[in-house]
Amino acid sequence: MKTLILFYSVYGHVFEMAKAVEEGVSEAGLTPVLRKAPETLPDKVLEAIGGLEPRKRWAEVPDVEISDLVEAEAIIIGSPTRFGGMCGQIRSFLDSTGGLFAKGALVGKVGAFFTSSNTQHGGQESTILTSIPFFLHQGLIFVGLPYAFDGQMSMADIIGGSPYGASTVAGGDGSRRPNAIDLNGARFLGRHVGQITAKLRG
Repeated sequence: MKTLILFYSVYGHVFEMAKAVEEGVSEAGLTPVLRKAPETLPDKVLEAIGGLEPRKRWAEVPDVEISDLVEAEAIIIGSPTRFGGMCGQIRSFLDSTGGLFAKGALVGKVGAFFTSSNTQHGGQESTILTSIPFFLHQGLIFVGLPYAFDGQMSMADIIGGSPYGASTVAGGDGSRRPNAIDLNGARFLGRHVGQITAKLRG
């Protein structure tokens, strides 16, 4: 059973989380399929914001295709926050799935979401919450990050994570990397989605 892990990343935070989700999916016995959202920003803009060099780390990851959604039993999406919502690159791709909606092609699949923001209160929860309508309109079963992952209860450090999904805090200048708790939360989310998908498929 395939699990699509669709992400968009500029500085690598969401990519690192996606790799942890990928590990969790594998631990659950499902086959992870890592794909990136097509870029919509011109190179001169990416260069201006320092986003060209980091992208070399995931340059070999294929761009997502509509068929990837159809072939997957579960779909886990990762996006940085943009003013409290998902980024335009992910939104643009999801907006192209109307044909799947018309056919009910995604009904009954499992879905989840993870994110990264500059600050602790930079829209992590609103980004995940506002992703849920896509999953529900397409007929997916949305899965969050339950408190069975007790790392999100930690008060020892700046951490991401909420019952809505895994997340990390990048810092205002993007210098903070996902810590062990953040990555464990992403891994737990991948494993949790994999386990639920396996149960639903018998």
